Amino acid sequence: MNMGAGVSKAAVRIHIDRKPYESPNPTTGDALYTLADVEAHRQLFREVEDNHEDELVPRDAAEIQLHRDEHFYSQKAQGVTIIVNLDERPWDKRRISYEQVTHLAYPNPPPGIVITYTVEYEAGPRVNPEGSLTVGESVKVREGMVFSVTETGRS
Repeated sequence: MNMGAGVSKAAVRIHIDRKPYESPNPTTGDALYTLADVEAHRQLFREVEDNHEDELVPRDAAEIQLHRDEHFYSQKAQGVTIIVNLDERPWDKRRISYEQVTHLAYPNPPPGIVITYTVEYEAGPRVNPEGSLTVGESVKVREGMVFSVTETGRS
């Protein structure tokens, strides 16, 4: 598969929900969810050997290195679905921090540049139905909570 600018990615066989697939390597979480047609209310996990916890595969554009015959599985998403810059995101914790929500909105900031963001939210629980977050702060989340993350400065 030619990926533009003369760069090609080797295909590798992987398994998602016990079905074999051929995927370019490296790939992205978005591409894996699309490849296996994983429904929006499900999350994809990478199986990890030994006593380690399986890894959640984020539904985003971050690069993922695959290994031949690696296994993934999907399961119903735990927690809630939040909206970050109009994208639905599963969230399995009771709170979300400024740093976590900005990473969901901008998972791959340019290296060597410090970027500041404005984070505003609405449709939160009764204790915090709307407001903003700054560095180091966190907020309790609920199903359907909406976050707007805007870049406000670079240095």
